[in-house]
Amino acid sequence: MNTTHLAAVIHRYGDADVISLEQRPMPQPGPDDVLVRIHAASVNPVDWKIRKGYLKDMLPHQLPLTLGWDFAGEIVAVGTQVTGWQIGDAVFARPDIVRDGSYAEYIAVRASEIARKPASLNWQEAAAVPLVALTAWQSLFEMAQLQAGERVLIHAGAGGVGNFAIQLAKVRGAHVITTTSTANVELVKSLGADEVIDYTKQDFSTLRDLDVVFDTLGGDIQLKSLATLRRGGRIVTIASPVDAALAAQHGVTPFFCFVQPNGPQLAEIGQLADAGKLRVVIDSVFPLSEIRAAHARSETGRARGKIVIQVS
Repeated sequence: MNTTHLAAVIHRYGDADVISLEQRPMPQPGPDDVLVRIHAASVNPVDWKIRKGYLKDMLPHQLPLTLGWDFAGEIVAVGTQVTGWQIGDAVFARPDIVRDGSYAEYIAVRASEIARKPASLNWQEAAAVPLVALTAWQSLFEMAQLQAGERVLIHAGAGGVGNFAIQLAKVRGAHVITTTSTANVELVKSLGADEVIDYTKQDFSTLRDLDVVFDTLGGDIQLKSLATLRRGGRIVTIASPVDAALAAQHGVTPFFCFVQPNGPQLAEIGQLADAGKLRVVIDSVFPLSEIRAAHARSETGRARGKIVIQVS
């Protein structure tokens, strides 16, 4: 096997021009790891937040660092302690964010973090799923404990996380309200939203007695969301933690979700995709050589669905 592979790395924090494509030593799988040849990866906002150094106090990264924490690919080697996986298996994952990522030809990843690639999805579609779908799953199901019949407000339904939050909330049997711009009203309806608030024309903050709010934006949106909840309601955010005193004032329970790798949850998500219950919306596809442009696209905040990186 090769001793090096192509990867998009940063040697310092900064703008997109700090990303360089270079030959790096081939990842060495530990006893609990598999080595995967990556077919496709995807871009998430956390990627450029890490690149800019926003999370350096929270995540103890060693530089140089390979970015990217979503992938779909094929197992090429299996660690000595790994069972249940073999060379040639098609898998997808959101790997451990503290280790080197997936903007690369190969990645070493814990076997506990992978799941079988859904047969109904191609490599690009499969790579677009793990981080955002796990974020929606862990936020809505694990933390907010969303139940059938409850009313949930999902902010930014056209974004990567929002896409899956709408669909998973519908799988759970909830009544889904979402915010989006005029251009994406039909998209979010097609994903299952029961009510759509076009934020260019309407104000979501007049809503009342919601059971759950899923905040993907933070700031003013998060503050205004508190009043839309019934007493005893729940707000789960992936942007910034809710002020506990404010939440108590409104009589609501706040949660903050920083998504964790989870192979078994991802396997369930894959089964939903194969059952036709989850659709993948791809905004754009960039080759690995254009990773800087892919970051620029993500940083606009206007991506409709996921930005995918074609690796092999």
